[in-house]
Amino acid sequence: MRHTLAVLMTLVVVAGGIPVATAAQQETASVSFDNQASAGTTVTVDSVTLPDGGFVTIHDASLSDGNVLGSVVGSSAYLDAGTHENVTVTLDDPVAESGTYIAMPHMDSDGDRVYSFVAANGGADGPYTADGGPVVDDAIVNASASVSMSDQPTTGDSVVVDRVELSQGGFVTIHDATVTEGAVFESIRGTSAYLEAGVHENVRVELDDPVTENTTLVPMAHMDTDGDQMYTFPETEGETDGPYVTDGGAVVDTAMAMPSDTATVTYSEQATGGYSLVVDSVFLPDGGFVTIHDGTVTDGAVFESIRGTTTYLEPGLHNDVRVTLDAPLNETTTVVPMAHMDTDDDQTYTFPESDGETDGPYTDDSGAVVASGNATVSASVDYSTKTSDGTTVVVDRVELADGGFVVVHDPSLSGGAVFESVVGASAYLEPGVHENVTVTLDEPIRSSQVLTPMAHMDTDGDQTYTFAESDGEADGPYVADGGAVVASAHTSVNAVVTSADQSGDGTTVTVESVTLHDGGFVTVHDATVTEGAVFESVRGTSAYLEPGTHENVEIVLDTPLEESGTIVPMAHRDTNGNQAYDFLTSEGADDGPYVASTGAVVDTAAYTVDMDSETTMDTETMTDEPTTEMTDDSAETTEDAAGMGASSTEAPGFGLVAALVALVAGVLVVARRR
Repeated sequence: MRHTLAVLMTLVVVAGGIPVATAAQQETASVSFDNQASAGTTVTVDSVTLPDGGFVTIHDASLSDGNVLGSVVGSSAYLDAGTHENVTVTLDDPVAESGTYIAMPHMDSDGDRVYSFVAANGGADGPYTADGGPVVDDAIVNASASVSMSDQPTTGDSVVVDRVELSQGGFVTIHDATVTEGAVFESIRGTSAYLEAGVHENVRVELDDPVTENTTLVPMAHMDTDGDQMYTFPETEGETDGPYVTDGGAVVDTAMAMPSDTATVTYSEQATGGYSLVVDSVFLPDGGFVTIHDGTVTDGAVFESIRGTTTYLEPGLHNDVRVTLDAPLNETTTVVPMAHMDTDDDQTYTFPESDGETDGPYTDDSGAVVASGNATVSASVDYSTKTSDGTTVVVDRVELADGGFVVVHDPSLSGGAVFESVVGASAYLEPGVHENVTVTLDEPIRSSQVLTPMAHMDTDGDQTYTFAESDGEADGPYVADGGAVVASAHTSVNAVVTSADQSGDGTTVTVESVTLHDGGFVTVHDATVTEGAVFESVRGTSAYLEPGTHENVEIVLDTPLEESGTIVPMAHRDTNGNQAYDFLTSEGADDGPYVASTGAVVDTAAYTVDMDSETTMDTETMTDEPTTEMTDDSAETTEDAAGMGASSTEAPGFGLVAALVALVAGVLVVARRR
């Protein structure tokens, strides 16, 4: 099904100066988008043809009501010119309810490989057009779930589901194959704890009815229809917590569970900073440990070869097990992960201390149960899908053999822009492991995109990142397997706020810029918000702001500032869609803040209250240094914010975020309502 929505061309023109493709482009751009189920975070576009490259963007049904910018719920990564099939689009606004969605091919009019249509207020990356309107296709997308499970050994008491994604939260239930014969309730072997909406990996499910022989199991995604976070499907005879469905049937997978008393270990060659290694999987029938030996174990160095051991692992299958090494590897070498028992049942690994008397290795017909492979000593980077406030990015984990930096690149890296793609670099990182590394971006990013953190060395030893300034002569990337050590993931940017230090009479505040992808407000808090005064700290709020970017937003304060201090502009949603700020009157139930992975989307700035001549004269009679005293107070307040990771041009750090999350998490509504 391919058609155009006649109303769209008018809406696009109203949005303001959106560039369109040439006549030749209009004739050849196309998109096909079929009805489908979505587990929430992605949809699949069957086919899209982009004559000059660009993106395929997903709009919700509000597009047909004129909501050109605010209807955008996600866009693909940059696609080269040509036809692309089965394009997965990550959604910034996950599918929570079934409805109509519209796929639309967009150009990359500014050539930066970042979809900036909304942030540019429609002034860039407009749609391909044909027959007087944008090229589109629509589809019914049903909010559903997905589940996957691999064949696996088991102790009989538990199994591991590889991945579950639930659009509305719920459970994953393990059935045996009799469910296919109509034994809907009798086939249930076990159910997970409640799982929030989103993606869950390596979900262990304890079985109420153990597996005693090779058995086909059927993991099934279930809803929490009564909202009590308790699985009551069998007790209510199916009245509550029924399965998610797709294509007329329950969302399921199948896998073979094989009871076994033989341990297994699998390992893939990998790059590491030398401080840890990841074992792909280990199956321990009676619990125990996985120990990393170096290659000298094959020469008889049974104890001397030990490089590190896990904490105790319960009986069963464990995937993606990270082992921290006792001493770093300093060169590329062969490593031998080995499965060990807990023979003395103390859940403490005592194999070397006991000279092998306790906690010896599991064995099979070939000897000790092991795997082997190379570990390349270099670096490793982990970065997962997340939401950013546009001014900072948090890299999950960085491991560096010789110290250095983690540098964040934007999508132009894929087009060869090695230096120009850099959007931010961390401070110097010592050799070792660093978790949740915050990288402050050189300039705010205002659109969702795939970001690529890259591990860089400090080749000149000055603890300053100079790769770009030196044209690549210094501080080049760590490499492994012939390429730079990187990780890439979709990064959602739904709101950005930037504010500068300023002075005035305390009655107005100007916010330099605010980008709101779903529209809303920017609210000015005073510094007491960091102390938990979530509502009392509100000094004033802007009028409703349409989706897009707004500059120099002047806010008249309801409660003027009487003394100099720190102000905290915060981006707020319009969750009830009435274009009126109801956060205070609803006690946080409506119009809560936009949030990123680190907390509410905010900035901080110092505000200096100008005193009139009479006030200044009166103050001079009371103190010898009135101006200095006021400035010191302001500086102290700003320093307090800076101590939490904030400055006048940066988003605040953990202190402010923790205060907001801890104090308002129960009442803030951050999911968009329509």
